Amino acid sequence: MSSRLFQELIHQMRDTMDCTIGVVDTTAAIIACSDLTKIGTTNDFVSLDLSDSHDIFVRDGYTYKPFGSHIKPDYAVFVEGTDDTAAKYANILSITLSSIKQYYDEKYDRNNFIKNVVLDNVLPEDIVVKARELHFNSDVSRVVFLIRILSANDVSAYDVIQNLFPDKTKDFVFNITESDIVLVKEIKNNVESKDLEKLARSVSDTLSSEFYTRVSVGIGTAVVGVKDLARSFKEAQTALEVGKVFDTDKVIVSYDNLGIARLIYHLPTTLCETFLQEVFKKGSIDSLDHETLFTIQKFFENNLNVSETSRKLFVHRNTLVYRLEKIKKLTGLDLREFDHAIIFKIALMVKKYLSANPTKF
Repeated sequence: MSSRLFQELIHQMRDTMDCTIGVVDTTAAIIACSDLTKIGTTNDFVSLDLSDSHDIFVRDGYTYKPFGSHIKPDYAVFVEGTDDTAAKYANILSITLSSIKQYYDEKYDRNNFIKNVVLDNVLPEDIVVKARELHFNSDVSRVVFLIRILSANDVSAYDVIQNLFPDKTKDFVFNITESDIVLVKEIKNNVESKDLEKLARSVSDTLSSEFYTRVSVGIGTAVVGVKDLARSFKEAQTALEVGKVFDTDKVIVSYDNLGIARLIYHLPTTLCETFLQEVFKKGSIDSLDHETLFTIQKFFENNLNVSETSRKLFVHRNTLVYRLEKIKKLTGLDLREFDHAIIFKIALMVKKYLSANPTKF
């Protein structure tokens, strides 16, 4: 495709420059030229110079100017002649062709398009049109993973993730910050949340065990087509932020499994403070010591079952009952009653949320 773009411009400029002009690739093969008979021929001596830098150089009566978006040049223009005019023509051509190539890549590159959709940089009415131009299947399910680097070494996590998902027609990987990498993964319809978490876990484990890079992964909900990828990305962001508050030990956090934590996270702090004051009118939650809070946690984990909780805590059943009575006396809430237990559970989560110092009002 690049050769066709270049050939069109070379054809338009050949009469203006009145000399042989063209473009070679990294192997020094001529891919566009005002002299059509030269297209496809190669000069091996030129290829050695292309690998050095973007500086202009002269070979066999032609002036070459490498260009491209990478550290090593992707292409070089050549102009017949070795004088200052040839050098000027070569510089003009390299700038023009480089700009055209960049514009084309931005316009038609699928990865760049997906990135702009995810970051909500494309108007909704343009997404469908552009997706059709780039031949995206509108019936395919996709999901966004947000991979946040917590600690790393010299290995590029971005390169590792790209290698894990090499099919560039289905899966898209790109950076949005130095520490945040987005993976847009094509998935089967009706895939379960546990399967997405398993995939995220494999990415995390690979980075951790083989490359000593620690990450956390937020998972959005699956969407069909391209238009709703921005929503899936925002959900993956929310999953990481909510997980940082309520599930500090979790490496993989799925938006689908946030439960009531998601609701609490979106509440104004003033409303949360009012809720705590109303729930604990009789006594502050801060009056509960560490042992009591640990007992409450285990009681919830064992579904309010006194016998099972006492067994897990290695205490007598009567000891646990005594502790629950103490909690009732301090707070006015009997955790053995389901309604009271729900209120207390939510209150603990609200307290944890406020302790994270959210900036919302």
